[in-house]
Amino acid sequence: MTRTHRRPRIAICGMAIESSTFSPHRSGWDAFTLLRGNELVRRYPFLRDGTALRREAEWVGILRAGALPGGAVPADVYETVRTEIGLALEAQGPFDGVLLEIHGAMSVLGYTDAEADLARAVRAAVGPDCLVSASMDLHGNVSRELAATVDLIACHRTSPHEDEDLSRERAATGLLGRIDGAGRPRKAWVQVPVLLPGERASTRQEPAKGIYEDVARVGALDGVLDASVWVGYAWADEPRCRAAVVVMGDDDAVISREAERLARRYWDARDEFGFVAPAGTYEECLKAVLASDARPFVLSDSGDNPLAGGAGDVTWTLARLLAEPAFTIEPALGGRTAIYAALPDAAAARAVADAGVGATVEVEAGARVDAGPHGPVTLRGVVEHVRPDDPLAGIVCVVAVGGLRVVLTERRRPYHLESDFTAIGLDPRGTDVVVVKIGNLETELHDMAEDWMLMLTPGGVDLDLPRLRHAHLGGPVHPFDDDAAFGDGPDLTPELL
Repeated sequence: MTRTHRRPRIAICGMAIESSTFSPHRSGWDAFTLLRGNELVRRYPFLRDGTALRREAEWVGILRAGALPGGAVPADVYETVRTEIGLALEAQGPFDGVLLEIHGAMSVLGYTDAEADLARAVRAAVGPDCLVSASMDLHGNVSRELAATVDLIACHRTSPHEDEDLSRERAATGLLGRIDGAGRPRKAWVQVPVLLPGERASTRQEPAKGIYEDVARVGALDGVLDASVWVGYAWADEPRCRAAVVVMGDDDAVISREAERLARRYWDARDEFGFVAPAGTYEECLKAVLASDARPFVLSDSGDNPLAGGAGDVTWTLARLLAEPAFTIEPALGGRTAIYAALPDAAAARAVADAGVGATVEVEAGARVDAGPHGPVTLRGVVEHVRPDDPLAGIVCVVAVGGLRVVLTERRRPYHLESDFTAIGLDPRGTDVVVVKIGNLETELHDMAEDWMLMLTPGGVDLDLPRLRHAHLGGPVHPFDDDAAFGDGPDLTPELL
């Protein structure tokens, strides 16, 4: 479209992290990357120089604080970010719109709904006439206060997330279109009392696949601006944690009807959501691995997944691998080859790096942050590789213990790409078993695996949710409560906001 009037001014800001309240880890300043100004604007592919959206408005990068998932955020860190965002919005305004990037599962010590609090601060800074569009992860939580405070709200439609940039572009395009004259849309909002881990709601399989195809269909209906379904975040113990549906548009009857229908479809499918892969205990997974010729056979050490909020240094699984003859015996003598990625421990990584490649080392490692399931392990082996400058992990060392290669890092780091392994001298495709700290496999790792299983291991993001003992969900929620707790069923009538 061609504008004949002043380009709107749109601010970009936010704070994005998902954080487990069941993990002792704390996501302090060292966890966050801060982006401001044009560096923030150019973070989004659809706003880079020369793109159509970039030309349609003046985009102002205020502040985005982003971090890998982890534990709860200390209040002073959050409040400092919130204050800077509010002051900068006031100082650099006025604005016609705000693109607010949040995850939806940020837990802050002393708060029960951090994103709603941040949205209130943004609203106070820009005033009632400025439109605020929130871009979210589908594993976020949408309280009534959050939905009512912002003007537009949308989330991803794939899990694992393959449409993050597309969903943010959707939020930006929707915002720009409403600023251009249509004004605030109506929102039909309803929470669904179901709380699932993402590994039970993968859009690679039914029923989530069909539900999210339906979401896209609803979003394209006449009278509808956008439609979203949130799975919620299972590893925080807060009243807002549950599934939610929002359908936005200008036809109250249509958006209310479709929001209720999507909510009912999600509720009715509650018992059909299965794990995205075969799942079992460590013993069951080990038995399957040893009976299989698949190579690599990937095992997901899911309870300490750092990309879901786990501390990353739980040693429960590694302790068992180090005691398993199938892996600790040299392959030449009949053992299996395996990779364990990864175990963060700054002191141990530095000690191993100082010893150098070829050295035989013995170090205590792990369980410095989350010692709950198992204490530190003793690594006795030969140093095969040292990388001193990994952008995410800092120091990275590979220690060989028989056929097992243990990746030891200075800082938490996910290992999801083939290049993550080859950069430190490892060949995942040529290895019998690859154990990674993740839940649902990211696309490249999924495509690489000849077979894989979810290990139901303990930790701050345990997939066996009842073991975590949620106590503050504020009412019956499936699967923590049986159907009798819901009487004739939950009221899924949307509220128009």
